[in-house]
Amino acid sequence: MARIGIIGSAGRMGQALVEAIAAAGQDLAGGVDQGGDLAALSAMSDVLVDFSAPAALEGNLDTAMAAGVPIVVGTTGLEERHHWLCDSAAERIAVLQTGNTSLGVTLLAHLVREAASRLGEDWDIEIAETHHRMKVDAPSGTALLLGEEAAAGRGLDLAGHSARGRDGITGARKSGEIGFASLRGGSVAGDHTVHFLGADERLSLTHLAENRSIFAKGAVRAAQWLVGKPAGRYGMGEVLGL
Repeated sequence: MARIGIIGSAGRMGQALVEAIAAAGQDLAGGVDQGGDLAALSAMSDVLVDFSAPAALEGNLDTAMAAGVPIVVGTTGLEERHHWLCDSAAERIAVLQTGNTSLGVTLLAHLVREAASRLGEDWDIEIAETHHRMKVDAPSGTALLLGEEAAAGRGLDLAGHSARGRDGITGARKSGEIGFASLRGGSVAGDHTVHFLGADERLSLTHLAENRSIFAKGAVRAAQWLVGKPAGRYGMGEVLGL
């Protein structure tokens, strides 16, 4: 039984994690939010799960390193600097960072990389995502995760081959581009589709999240898996053995 500490326990994901930890038969070490005593929580935990905010990540990683506790980072909206911080922390503790903890999305990402690799470069790739009206970042962390997998399958750098928010007279689609489209509204937990569009045929791979509990369940499974792992940077694919 793993003692799991929650960073961002008062948020919607934090509340879902409390239920998921109990359902998985694990032990809730406690939770903290802004201004809380994370050092004390770290001392009581076998592993931490962070669904707080990008601005808090550096301090959270520092505290986890000081306590020698592994951490699952599910916070979205991360920038390049945050990934550098995760890499640095992974030299001392086990860090599992992902844009989506859903097991279904994890498998989808694997399939996207396979499809991008095996289909020819004349197949265009477009990623569409829909989320609830309160989501503050776009494209979603999951869409970017899928974009990274598609780019990796093609041997491309996503930053140099992505197209976002097309508007006006944009000209013809550039070869090798990976396009993103974001929709916001209602209470959608998260829908993602990766379209592969070839001449006279299309292939679409889709994941539909009906409840945020799926992300909490996946995060708990990741936390259990991470306990006892050596220092390093890990991903959800390794949790599923992909």
